[in-house]
Amino acid sequence: MNLENRKYVIIAFILFIASVYAFRLFYMQVIDDTWVLRAQEIAEKRKEVVPPRGIILDRYGKKVVSNKTYYNLMMVEEKFGVLDTIAFAKLINWSPLEVRKRFDEIKEKEGYYVNKRTNKKTSNYQKSRAYPFLKELSLDEITKIALKLDEFPGFYEEVASMRSYPFSNSANILGYLNEATRKEIDLDRYYKPGSNLGRSGIERYYEKELRGRKGIKYIVTSATNNAIESYANGKYDTTAQQGQSLTLGLDILLQEYGEKLMQNKRGCIVAIEPSTGEILCLVSSPSYDPNLLVGRKNISLNYPQLLKMEGLPLFPRPLQSEYPPGSIFKLVQSLIGLQEGVIQSNSSFVCNKGLVGCHNHPTAQSVSEAVQYSCNPYFYAVTKKIIQQQKSKNINSDAEIGLNLWHKYMTSFGLGIKLGTDISGEKPGLIPNSIYYDKWYGKNNWSFSTISSNSIGQGEVKLTPLQMANIAVIIANKGWYYAPHFVKSIGGKGPHKKFTVKNITMVEQKNFDPVVEGMRRVVNEAGGTGKLARLTDIVVCGKTGTVQNPHGEDHSCFIAFAPMINPKICVAVFVENAGAGGTWAAPIASLIIEKYLKQTVNAEREKSILEKHINYVKVP
Repeated sequence: MNLENRKYVIIAFILFIASVYAFRLFYMQVIDDTWVLRAQEIAEKRKEVVPPRGIILDRYGKKVVSNKTYYNLMMVEEKFGVLDTIAFAKLINWSPLEVRKRFDEIKEKEGYYVNKRTNKKTSNYQKSRAYPFLKELSLDEITKIALKLDEFPGFYEEVASMRSYPFSNSANILGYLNEATRKEIDLDRYYKPGSNLGRSGIERYYEKELRGRKGIKYIVTSATNNAIESYANGKYDTTAQQGQSLTLGLDILLQEYGEKLMQNKRGCIVAIEPSTGEILCLVSSPSYDPNLLVGRKNISLNYPQLLKMEGLPLFPRPLQSEYPPGSIFKLVQSLIGLQEGVIQSNSSFVCNKGLVGCHNHPTAQSVSEAVQYSCNPYFYAVTKKIIQQQKSKNINSDAEIGLNLWHKYMTSFGLGIKLGTDISGEKPGLIPNSIYYDKWYGKNNWSFSTISSNSIGQGEVKLTPLQMANIAVIIANKGWYYAPHFVKSIGGKGPHKKFTVKNITMVEQKNFDPVVEGMRRVVNEAGGTGKLARLTDIVVCGKTGTVQNPHGEDHSCFIAFAPMINPKICVAVFVENAGAGGTWAAPIASLIIEKYLKQTVNAEREKSILEKHINYVKVP
């Protein structure tokens, strides 16, 4: 190649490189705005704007969770310069020792990172990161500090919000907020040190809906880190969006009334609208004021005390208590027997107390009368026919086949499994199958006589009060239910799709009529065990349960729905150590029904319930 040609090659190469750089510079300065922002990083401050959490309303629009403004005093250590600890301590009314301890606490809380190769431990604390030095300051408190805050570079105030509960009810439903841990911050970049998130209840389940979307604000700062003006007149700012509001199916006044009825008692009330699955009230007694767990100060003071209280107010009984259901379980046994064809609506069995104990009543001539009288030997016979259908010549193998079929029916009723409600902590209860008994007795070493106590809701069977209420829902709907849930609408768009899926049981609609009639008789006919739930102008259908308790007085249980035609409310009441189901649980259920449907109650019946103090038996 001659020198002339080489010259042109070099010129062309230089022109090509120049063109590439020119285009890149043009792209960075004119087309791509992010490079404009990066060029200003030294002179501007990128500030995250945290939105208020979404508010929560009850079914009638009453505000049950709102926000109130408070302030955090934030710190960024790398901007301190030389901090005058004594002067700063005086400003916040602390001692210098307390200030140093707070610095150590912040660093310790961030934890450490361990390099897997070298095993070297490095603190997660970063001097360039903002941390809350003081939290939950009132306007008066932050105002006194802000007057001299310019003297302490690296400290600034941040507006935040804290939950407020207008009603002192529903603590186990709504839940509470607490500060995010280091692990939670690492898993979700939305959070930073000092951020709060839902720890339980609605606040936890709907955390992402409630927390909203952060905004970004760019501020031009001076050499002393003081804000001068918004960068580029806010051209690159993004607006924070408040979390979505939630509308609950909860009736807060019914919840308030239910908690009032359960004062001085231990147990729970669950009420559900059968047509939607919306939970109208969910009372766990004893309870507590949700405002006791608002903010870091209150949590550190009150949570340990609530945790140690004898009545376990933090324990959500409707979701996590697993009780034997007692005689309310006879309703499901009836339905399975009718569906399997092992009994008819007019089937009769002798009340043979030699099989299982029972109270005195006429012989039940039908399923409806058996439910009315709550005849134990009747349902012993029904359940035996379900389990031992002679599908195998071997009685033990036959029991295994029958029990697994029975278990399948029970599961279709949402028993022995989690119903999938929208707050965490729900237990599944227990519906035993053949595998369960094989572990206890060995394969083919058991039959119906071994497990017969399950026929009347004792033995190994366990249900949660939420499941008990859902049995009433299924019977009211004659064969189907929606998963019980609290939130009827998220931001006006309806509930999660999973709560609009209809769950169909294995029992056909026609088989529910005799059971519904029996429940009507329980409350409204002579010989019925639930007469204290009777209302003069509303037909209540119910079933009592007296649950044996080896630790002391029996538990009182009652489930019901009303009115009989086009039911509007289903209720389960469970009162620990209160005796017969018809004595205490039944009248409480009727008061809840009356309050919801009529907005008024019988004052005399209400007085007798409010004055009753149940003698608790402490279960080890």
